Amino acid sequence: MGKPGIDVNNLPYADGDFLAFESLLSDKERSRLAEIRTWLDAEVRPNAIGWWNEGVFPKGIIPKLAELDVVSPIRRQGYSNLFAGIVHSEFTRADTSIATFMGVHDGLFTGSIEALASKEQQEEWLPDIYSFRRIGAFGLTEPLGGSDVAGGTRTTARRDGGNWILNGAKRWIGNATFSDWVVIYARDVEDNQVKGFMVDTTLPGYSATRIENKIALRSVENADIVLDNVVVSDDFHLKGANSFRDTNKVLKVTRLSVGWQAVGQQMAAFDVARRYAVERQQFGRPLASFQLVQQQLVQILGNAMSSMGMMVRLSQLEDLGQAKDEHSALAKAFTTARMRESVAAGRNILGGNGIVTDYEMAKIFSDAEAIYSYEGTQEINTLVAGRAITGIAAFV
Repeated sequence: MGKPGIDVNNLPYADGDFLAFESLLSDKERSRLAEIRTWLDAEVRPNAIGWWNEGVFPKGIIPKLAELDVVSPIRRQGYSNLFAGIVHSEFTRADTSIATFMGVHDGLFTGSIEALASKEQQEEWLPDIYSFRRIGAFGLTEPLGGSDVAGGTRTTARRDGGNWILNGAKRWIGNATFSDWVVIYARDVEDNQVKGFMVDTTLPGYSATRIENKIALRSVENADIVLDNVVVSDDFHLKGANSFRDTNKVLKVTRLSVGWQAVGQQMAAFDVARRYAVERQQFGRPLASFQLVQQQLVQILGNAMSSMGMMVRLSQLEDLGQAKDEHSALAKAFTTARMRESVAAGRNILGGNGIVTDYEMAKIFSDAEAIYSYEGTQEINTLVAGRAITGIAAFV
């Protein structure tokens, strides 16, 4: 289909790192990144479209992820936030659903334990979590509560001697149909504060029903959770999770990881669009030879590089302990807006082939919509940043 002699893999900037951001990594980190990329190219990318079309999470990938040993690269393995961010971007570049699985298990769930559990709880739980012997989920969003869940958590926790009784519902909870544990955030009826609990999914009164008919992240098994008088021992109350301010310690970091997902999604769009433009023949020559096609490719790359530049700096601030909520909010709002532009341009380059998953772009285009919405909407993150620069809150 392409012009003889053109090999996309041998083109300048074949890896898409136009501004050499990866040169900021240490030699050890670059070597580890190359190992992870090789694994993604072999185990994830060739299968991702099939998994997405089937709409079922490939549980057989979990033992392979355990062998890859990628959980908690910062706290457990001593890598930088920049390395962890680029790795998450590369997971997304290969497949957004697998990246989201990792974002839930490693980011939201493991992050909750690392940030909010007591030392004793961490020592008991983390070995199984790091090794994937126990799969986790994160229960915060509710059927009637998304952006307002900080002050509007409806799921309740009532102290009963040495136990807590949980009642309520959660929605859009990734991994929850097959997870072993889920961290549930619930409002203590006594002091009205949001607290965190490690819930065994085999407990009586717990149920998780898969959400069907999604147009994005089809391989992710999001679920509706119902908690009907679920009894949880106080030993499973996360000792550092006693207000929503505590919960936000986890969200600040995971919001940063979603910004990295937006980078990876744009790089995926660039990979597919560039290959298609170079290989596809129109009017007797490669599609890439037309000026407007090159303009769209450059737009995608420019969006991706500007997004990556922001995320690199934010990761550096995180390493320095200087990153703030408003920094993550601005990054999530900016990078996901650029992502939407990029995947739309990529889909446009593929024309009619851009709406079927056979050519991958349709999956990339659709999955971007989930990234755009979760971990705080565009509007809320914009207003968090706006509050920081004006001193005035434009939302309740």
